[in-house]
Amino acid sequence: MKRFSILALICLTTLAACGRGDHLGKAPSFSQPMETVEHAAMISPGLPRTIEIVHPIDQASLWSGSRKSLLGDRRAIRRGDILTVVIEIDEKAEISNATDRSRSSGETLNVPELLGIPQRLDNAIDEGASGVNPVSISSSSSSAGDGSVKRKEKLTLRVAATIVEVLPNGVLSISGSQELRVNFEMRELLVTGYVRPEDISRQNEITYDKIASARVSYGGRGQITDVQQPRYGQQVLDAILPF
Repeated sequence: MKRFSILALICLTTLAACGRGDHLGKAPSFSQPMETVEHAAMISPGLPRTIEIVHPIDQASLWSGSRKSLLGDRRAIRRGDILTVVIEIDEKAEISNATDRSRSSGETLNVPELLGIPQRLDNAIDEGASGVNPVSISSSSSSAGDGSVKRKEKLTLRVAATIVEVLPNGVLSISGSQELRVNFEMRELLVTGYVRPEDISRQNEITYDKIASARVSYGGRGQITDVQQPRYGQQVLDAILPF
């Protein structure tokens, strides 16, 4: 049983270190772009398209309706096309609440002379007690609360995303990723969501506030990130310890 516990501990330690093994003593490796959904969308032929009939006179015309012409619409509309996602977040929220409540009450019942009953009670009860003020109740309570929330976020990013799917209603599903390695730290930017073709500008760009179900992740991995994060054992103890 003891050997099994030691073996299980070694296995768990090995699995926990697998995430950091990629950049152990070296810079973190880039993700393979050939294994992403973006690459799969680019190599897929997609749905059949209507063949454009280009007359010989239109090949040299600036006003040709072709996407490859000078004035043609080159916005991303098909699976595998690429567009630019502009992420500019500058938000600030401040909420402050304060409550204060107090209450006090007192009740006293005096029967100094009620048919001589208090005097008779004085002779019947123990010494030191009196029936003149038989009931006396008092209570008080108070509560106070103060809370505030302050948050400020500012982020400016641009990333190229790929149309990975065209939904039946014409909405485009996009996915984009970007990796930047500086020394031993890898910065990762991921964005996914759904956009309407008409929201894409003539510059083939779309802002993040026009992306439905937007998922934006901006983080990193590397030696500095490992130091900033608590160890797996500490995270487990934080989750299971009640105090």
